Amino acid sequence: MLQVVGRSRYFFGKDKVDRILLEVCGLETTFASRAGLVHAVDSVDLHIERGQIFGLVGESGSGKTVTALSIMRLIKPPGESRADVLRLGGIELQGLTDVELSKIRGPQVGLVFQDPGIRLNPVFTIGTQLAELYQVHLGWEHRRAWEEAIGLLERVGIPEAADRAHAYPHELSGGQVQRVMIALALALEPELLIADEPTTALDVTIQAQILDLMRSLQQERDMAILLITHNMGVIAGVCERAGVMYAGHIVEEAAVNSIFHTPRHPYTQALLESLPPAEPGPDPLKSIPGSLPDPAALPAGCRFAPRCKARSEHNLGICELQDPELLELWPGEKVRCWLYQEAPGHEPPLAGAS
Repeated sequence: MLQVVGRSRYFFGKDKVDRILLEVCGLETTFASRAGLVHAVDSVDLHIERGQIFGLVGESGSGKTVTALSIMRLIKPPGESRADVLRLGGIELQGLTDVELSKIRGPQVGLVFQDPGIRLNPVFTIGTQLAELYQVHLGWEHRRAWEEAIGLLERVGIPEAADRAHAYPHELSGGQVQRVMIALALALEPELLIADEPTTALDVTIQAQILDLMRSLQQERDMAILLITHNMGVIAGVCERAGVMYAGHIVEEAAVNSIFHTPRHPYTQALLESLPPAEPGPDPLKSIPGSLPDPAALPAGCRFAPRCKARSEHNLGICELQDPELLELWPGEKVRCWLYQEAPGHEPPLAGAS
């Protein structure tokens, strides 16, 4: 019997519940615009266990970054975000004041955003910015905070850390700036790190170094990571579980091995087919036809239907009429697709497929 997953309808044993660090159910985020109400995130459910690396992957504009900002209550007007459950380490984040949230951001969850260069204050040295965290949150005096900042810079691989602590952000390379951002996010030893495209705009070698650093720190501290990326290769190399996001929905969630070896959703399959081959060949690279739907005018049915080959192959008229729900096909494997889901007058062509 397939289990509908969503709107707080999860059922876990006690051991499973005890392992959950981040619990998100029914997350919705909208923005008021001249074109109408933009649904950036719609009915998103996430459960990340302690010490787990969970990837969120999809095309640019699919809602990944807005999901991260919504989780951390960083959506500002004209945006509005709500959820049935938004709980971190047993603490319900909805309803907390800005002061209460400031005591959670940093000590319990660290954030690494895109464009790290614009996140650092250009008029203060990186050592000063790191030391300030210890002074503000832990009440340390300046000397102790400065020494701890240097030690953290060394831990994230900044060469000659004692000297570089006196450098300003513009004096660092892109890879060094990203390492500083990771240091800032991890300074207070949070249980969860949210990393939004942490390797964007870095060359391949530096990307690998940054990912290796994050993985090493995660293992060292038994920290959970929510890794947001458009790169399926990053998901394969770093994550244990992954959610595939499209037009504000999570359309598939499973262990990474399952995502790559038995992808269920046609969008996941299309993403994998569009990856460049390991060996260059004469065949042109594949692409997904069409584009993401306008979030201010979403289709009534499945949001991927206009771009979906499987819809045409199986002659699924329901795809254009009704949006499917997220279903758990087998324990730990969930998919949002009419290929597997029953409805009045509709028999799923792939129900029970192994």
